[in-house]
Amino acid sequence: MLKHLHIQNYALISHLDIDFSGGFSVLTGETGAGKSIILGALALVLGARADSKAITDGEEKCIIEATFYVQGNDVQCTNEIIIRRELYANGKSRSFVDDSVVTLQELKALANQLIDIHSQHANLLIENEDFQLGIVDAIAVNEELKAEYTTRYEAYLAAQTRLNDLQALARKSRQDADYIQYRYNLLSEAGLQAGEMEELDQEQYRLSHAEEIRNNLLQATLALNGGLEGGGAIESLRACRLEDAAPELQERIESARIELQDIAEEAERKMGNIEMDPQRLIWVEERIGKLEELRHKFNAESVEELIGMRDELAEQVNRMDSFDFDIEQAKKEVDLRREELTQTAQALTKSRKAVVGTICTRLTEGMKMLGVPHAKIEIPVSPTPDFTPEGCDIVQILFAANLNQSLRAVSEVASGGEISRLMLCIKSLIASTKGLPTIIFDEIDTGVSGDIATQMASIMREMASSRQIIAITHLPQIAALGQTHYKVYKADTDRRTETHIRLLNNDERITEIASMLSGKQATEAAILTAKQLLSYTS
Repeated sequence: MLKHLHIQNYALISHLDIDFSGGFSVLTGETGAGKSIILGALALVLGARADSKAITDGEEKCIIEATFYVQGNDVQCTNEIIIRRELYANGKSRSFVDDSVVTLQELKALANQLIDIHSQHANLLIENEDFQLGIVDAIAVNEELKAEYTTRYEAYLAAQTRLNDLQALARKSRQDADYIQYRYNLLSEAGLQAGEMEELDQEQYRLSHAEEIRNNLLQATLALNGGLEGGGAIESLRACRLEDAAPELQERIESARIELQDIAEEAERKMGNIEMDPQRLIWVEERIGKLEELRHKFNAESVEELIGMRDELAEQVNRMDSFDFDIEQAKKEVDLRREELTQTAQALTKSRKAVVGTICTRLTEGMKMLGVPHAKIEIPVSPTPDFTPEGCDIVQILFAANLNQSLRAVSEVASGGEISRLMLCIKSLIASTKGLPTIIFDEIDTGVSGDIATQMASIMREMASSRQIIAITHLPQIAALGQTHYKVYKADTDRRTETHIRLLNNDERITEIASMLSGKQATEAAILTAKQLLSYTS
């Protein structure tokens, strides 16, 4: 239950602290006193969209803090939970649960377990098919079945998407099959080898400069070994004899001679390996030209890139051959997922159909108690054309308020007062199964008065036997049934007009209800009536 509310620098509220009691509480006050401001602040701390314009003029931030007492519900706690929202003038906001920072999504998830605020605009939800389906599901208590359906629905969609993608890819591949095969054949028949271009470039240089290279090697060999008459560098070094005069130099000369001898022998071998092969040169140049042609044709930077393209095309060719098998397997997967989903959807439909009779009976009884004696309600469960995220059912509440009136959609035939009464009956029905610890009704009594208002208050007071009910109302009949009565009012200060709230004692309740009956100035007759109303409900 909501135990305490603290508001600071929000709209017309500079500072507000109020404790709430369990059971049935009512909030009253003149139009414009600030009841909606307090409700807006509470909605903000529960995760509603923040607007920095709500901060009191001249202030840097506002703070709203709500303290809840939790016991015996889904929240893993058996004591106080403090939720705080801080809104800054720059538009930023922060959320806290027991002084720990939480995301807005986490805050909303927690708030949904603690409190339900039925605002004046919530009556419009009765026109929404998803809302009507949610009513049936809440009474059916089929959360586990819905979770199972959601899991299987997502698996079915994933399988269907994979099948669609495969079929689209197969169609495109078949359209491009000849072109893909042609490109693959070009690269495959080329016999590409990694590093081939570099090797060909080197060989082409050797073949085209063979005579020049051979002459250069010959000159090097002659310089080292000398001609027929000697005189080469090696022979000259061999003639040096410095063992006695400079033995260390002799060692270095001998080392150099051995190295030059090795160089000379290597030059002779290379010279012997050089071939004058014009035919090979022609082939190498043609091969280089072929590779260059492929590189430009495929817009590739290198032979290695061409090889990558060839391998990718090979995969596409192979994939075309395997599409039929893959598509067949994907179809089997879709069929399997559809069968599983159908079974769960049928179970979900069964759970809904099992409770619609009870819902219709309870709502009809409630509407009769609230002054619609000829009310008729039916909730047909019709199949959808295909699977939807919520199942395979369309639920629509059909309503008739008068004798011989045909059943039609609630939004088409119900008046504002009838919708208010129906929504109260729905909330009462859902509350018995959902187990929310706190429900706030914001002027759910719109469009009703007199004895009907008293009956609505009786329903809310009965609901309050197992949870906290807070009703914001303008009707004295509802205010009189409250076990606790709070008044919202405005007061002027030197700086501005501010909104306040306070708990009324018995005498103040009489005056407030009398004012609601007769206007701002409570007459003696109104005071007497107020006392009678309170005595009936004490």
